[in-house]
Amino acid sequence: MQQLFNFNGQPTLDSREVAKMIGKSHKNLMRDIRQYIKDLGPGSKLSPAQFFIESNYKDANGQFRPCYLLTKQGCEFVGNKLTGKKGTLFTAQYVSLFNDYEKQLVVRPQFQIPQNMAEALQLAADQAKKLMEQQPKVDYYDTQMHNPGLMTVTEIAKDYGMSAREFNQLLHKYGIQFKQGKHWVLYHKYDGKGYTQYEAFAYNDNKGVHNNLKWTQRGRKFIYDVLKDHGILPVLEQPELLPKVNAVD
Repeated sequence: MQQLFNFNGQPTLDSREVAKMIGKSHKNLMRDIRQYIKDLGPGSKLSPAQFFIESNYKDANGQFRPCYLLTKQGCEFVGNKLTGKKGTLFTAQYVSLFNDYEKQLVVRPQFQIPQNMAEALQLAADQAKKLMEQQPKVDYYDTQMHNPGLMTVTEIAKDYGMSAREFNQLLHKYGIQFKQGKHWVLYHKYDGKGYTQYEAFAYNDNKGVHNNLKWTQRGRKFIYDVLKDHGILPVLEQPELLPKVNAVD
């Protein structure tokens, strides 16, 4: 079953799925998309990213392979190139997928308002877990890359008034992670617990890709609990910053 992915706030469809839907090899579809992007050059006054977004996936051998994420406009672009029954079926499929996605946005879960940071972190972790359970199982790399709940260590460090460097050292001090080469990785006992995921990052004008370690909401809650056990609290919960209560005679 085809599934849309949220990329930077907009729904997209993986080019591998599109290839299956139109009965074309992924290799040939990639060739076609690259040509479409060339046609949408500077002279067209249109941005190719409105239609096709460069991405990657990990194959069965653990190798990174290129793919594209197609926006609704991108699907329309491909659909317009098809003729006959094949084009009609593809149009019906992608229109239904995007319409269903838009309908789901109307639904808003009801929950209690958290009263402190610990409750807020737990709520975020629970909501992220529910979303993952509701989604069909997909390629692990895809799940990482399209997870809107991922946070960098810099973002979490700000909660504690620290730099990313200081915070990484703190996590190392308490046995959470260690440095392997230029990158931080979790100790084995924390692997597979859903605390972190890797997100692909392109550099040198998309000529190279490396993976950034990011924390899930569940991982953020885990960090909060560990640091709290050692007397380290986020800035908002530090005693000297809490509002003072006047004594009543």
